Amino acid sequence: MLIAFGGLPGTGKTTVAQTLARKLAAVYLRIDTFEQAIRSCNSGGADTKAAGYVAAYAVACDNLRLGSTVVADSVNPLRITRSAWRNVAFDAGVQIFEIELVCSDASMHRHRVEVRKADSPGLELPTWQSVLERQYDPWECPHLVVDTAMCSVEQAIEGIMQQLPLTPPGGRTV
Repeated sequence: MLIAFGGLPGTGKTTVAQTLARKLAAVYLRIDTFEQAIRSCNSGGADTKAAGYVAAYAVACDNLRLGSTVVADSVNPLRITRSAWRNVAFDAGVQIFEIELVCSDASMHRHRVEVRKADSPGLELPTWQSVLERQYDPWECPHLVVDTAMCSVEQAIEGIMQQLPLTPPGGRTV
């Protein structure tokens, strides 16, 4: 199964996605990691955001075809990125479960963005202004919404686990 996260920076995606990946013993793919690796060896030219997503799609597909559950952690801001994750699941012959994290408390969200520390060398974190100005298309397909202003990480994981399909096509259990 592919579990694709999305949501603006500072909503708690990485914390929740990593916790879920640990709980499920799933492969964890973080777009920030791909983009930073590309940036570190790129001498300019390539669009690191697009390249990061494309590389992650390929690695996700490889791992899904091996029978692993994959947790994808990305802002996933556009219809095209969400569609691409669905195509990865389709190409690998697995289900996709999409999760959008939001933080309905604007002051809490702003605080999270402003006090966040980079957990990877060279990773440039967004400013609150850039979060506000970011293009973020509305979701048009069924997905789970988790409001991290209303629950702890543990409660978020519990809610997600209750919603995850227990038996994906093919009979394997998660």
